[in-house]
Amino acid sequence: MSQLLNYKLEGAGHTLVLIHGLFGNLDNLGLLARELKTQYQVLSVDVRNHGRSFHSEEHNYAAMAQDVKNVLDELNITSCSLVGHSMGGKVAIKLADIARQQVKQLAVLDMAPVAYTERRHENVLAGLHAVMENEPQSRSDAMTLLAQHIEMEGVRQFLSKSLYNDAGIFRWRFNVPSIEQNYWNILGWQQVEPITVPTLLLKGGDSDYIVAEHQSLIQQQFTNVKAHVIANTGHWLHAEKPKDVLRVLSKFLQKS
Repeated sequence: MSQLLNYKLEGAGHTLVLIHGLFGNLDNLGLLARELKTQYQVLSVDVRNHGRSFHSEEHNYAAMAQDVKNVLDELNITSCSLVGHSMGGKVAIKLADIARQQVKQLAVLDMAPVAYTERRHENVLAGLHAVMENEPQSRSDAMTLLAQHIEMEGVRQFLSKSLYNDAGIFRWRFNVPSIEQNYWNILGWQQVEPITVPTLLLKGGDSDYIVAEHQSLIQQQFTNVKAHVIANTGHWLHAEKPKDVLRVLSKFLQKS
């Protein structure tokens, strides 16, 4: 029997699955979940090697999509819509590929179905290692260590949500060695057969994760896709402009 992801199920109605990005956990899309659970049954998951889910040396999109499908099957959910951010967006696309009968709609937040070639997380990984090596005994000491490597306060706060107190030492919930070992799998992508369900790509106006050069690859993999730009926001659009994201998302989910 395969291990089951940690998940949270809230609300009632048609099921929406929320899938977080790299270095996140199921609370990262909490602002969306809080609103959406008034109209839908919202299933939030911790992907493998993150949050309270199991650790594994394997970390690729086929495995991560199957993990989420296992939760859907366990809960007897035969029809759902998917919302994924960043790495979670790619998990959602792969899940829409392997569970074509189950998935009715797909919304991807600031991620393209392409292989990225530029490492973006060197400073983050350096900060994570500093915490692991120094074994801080308080959250504030851990934050000080992170600050030596990570300039942006928002990024430090985001990462700190995955710190926990393990018998007096603050440690990470995510599996840093596996994430590092599989980093090119996370950036990478194997093209999927065209997905026919209604698909929404939500792009942060200031983000470079979806660019014009990706257009042909997007069109090759989706037959029914719309893109929407949330102005004056970056990669973390759902945290920076939750109301705008919710408005566009709700309209899409109701319409399609």
